[in-house]
Amino acid sequence: MSTELELARFVLNTRYQDLTEEVVKATKRDIFDTIGVGLGGSSAPGIRDVVDYVTEMGGKKSSTVLVYGAKVPPVSAALANGSMCHALDFDDTHDRAVLHTGVAVVPAAFAVAEHIGGINGKDFITAITLGIEIHCRLGIATKLWIGWMLTPLYGYFGAATAASKLLGLDEEGLLNAWGIAYSQAAGNTEAIASGALTKRLQAGFAASGGVISSLLAQRGITGARNVFEGKAGIFNLYQRGEYNAAALTEALGKRFEVMNLSYKHYPCCRFNHSSIVAALEIAYKYDIKPEQIEEVRVGVNSAGFVNNCEPIEVKRRPRNPVDAQFSIPYAVACALVRKRVNPADISEELIKDPIVLSVASKVYPYIDPEIEKQAGREIAPSKVEVRTKDGQVYSAKVDLPKGHAANPMTDEEFEAKFRSCALLADKNVSSKVVDNLIDTLNNLEQVDDIRQVTKLFNLKGQ
Repeated sequence: MSTELELARFVLNTRYQDLTEEVVKATKRDIFDTIGVGLGGSSAPGIRDVVDYVTEMGGKKSSTVLVYGAKVPPVSAALANGSMCHALDFDDTHDRAVLHTGVAVVPAAFAVAEHIGGINGKDFITAITLGIEIHCRLGIATKLWIGWMLTPLYGYFGAATAASKLLGLDEEGLLNAWGIAYSQAAGNTEAIASGALTKRLQAGFAASGGVISSLLAQRGITGARNVFEGKAGIFNLYQRGEYNAAALTEALGKRFEVMNLSYKHYPCCRFNHSSIVAALEIAYKYDIKPEQIEEVRVGVNSAGFVNNCEPIEVKRRPRNPVDAQFSIPYAVACALVRKRVNPADISEELIKDPIVLSVASKVYPYIDPEIEKQAGREIAPSKVEVRTKDGQVYSAKVDLPKGHAANPMTDEEFEAKFRSCALLADKNVSSKVVDNLIDTLNNLEQVDDIRQVTKLFNLKGQ
């Protein structure tokens, strides 16, 4: 049996009762966190423009745009909501797969479930669990890093999986949906290097593309087969044949990758987080004033250095919020000066703070051989050393930042994060509206129709 067929039959045959209580809880947590960061992302640069675009384009009013409440076709809602949920870079991360999954899978699933109606919470949870599984396994199997952004690249398949499951497609239909998804699959890291808003839109493209793929497959449009391991399949074409084939099906149905997701305490790339926590530890313990700082050295692994420390002149002085989201020098300086790193700190206004930029100019990242050896595919530890003008040296090392699957956030921390993001969406939203959405998402398996959830998405109209 081909890998593609084995994965397809796994998706088609898995039911809610096949999921353990822990898997269900983990999936609900990812849905909860994804919607929460989407609320906050609704006010981020570029998102209002995307919402205006999908609204102006019109079409069947069947799926709701988060926060704004506009009713648009499901492909348009997935585009807007996927972009919104990824905008703050505050969303989940699968460290081994090196991707964000909820931002592609969850918006696609909500858009389709609302579009067709009658989808209960248990079936919805199942579809998202399976979409996440396919998305993450493709990432885990990847070995070669040549500039693809794996969140959107494989997100098309994760989104198509969830949408196809909700639509009730058969084996041929699911395979066609994956084939159609492959004809769209893309996503690049050049958007990060350029500080472009397309970094956040790429997740929306994947969510929307997965919805398009499933709806076209439902109508009988055929797609390529052997899309994963064929001669011109995604691993042989996009990854030059360098991939771990066993990772695609190993312990399939016994180990669910939703259990291995990490979540963010800080709205920026996960490569920043260990450095932020170490810097905060120093800042709170020693209360060093910005003018006292002579030099800050930050030891990271090569992946963190290449992605978040180069070119150093841009990382020390971000041109825009996207640059700031992917800058270890800026994040460390922010932690040392403000003793925090929250969404406001990544705004157009605050990234120009001369005091923070002055400290950032003194941050010297380097590849630490010990950390490089220790890191592997996981988010690496970080060492931060602050040297003051009077010759004092203060240091801290962090191995696992809060939010890692092995150092998880509490339920209370998730709720606090959700509420803080809701305030970014619209400061006039009442706590009662937010309470209602939180309660409904926390009891998602009891919902008879997902439209009971999406009707709460319109925060500005309640």
